[in-house]
Amino acid sequence: MVWRFCMWTDEAIAHIAEHGVSQADFEHVIANPLVSTASRSSGLPAAIGHAPDGRRLFCVYEVIDEMYIQPVTAYEIGE
Repeated sequence: MVWRFCMWTDEAIAHIAEHGVSQADFEHVIANPLVSTASRSSGLPAAIGHAPDGRRLFCVYEVIDEMYIQPVTAYEIGE
C-alpha cells in the first residue's frame, strides 16, 4: 500500500486502545504490512503486520482519498 496519512478521530483512538493498540502501532503496521487484505466482516481494506513490540496486528481502515485513510479498528491476531 502507498503510504497515506491517518485521519484520527477520538472514537477510533479509543476503539483501538480497547484492543491494546496505539496510534503508533497502527501506523507502523499500515506503513509496513506483511499482507494487504480486506476485512471479512466489513469489506474495508486491512493490513496485517507486526507492531514494533512484535505483536501481529490486523488493522482495518477506510480510504478517504489518495492521501488519507481513516482508521476503523485494530487488534492482535495469532500467527
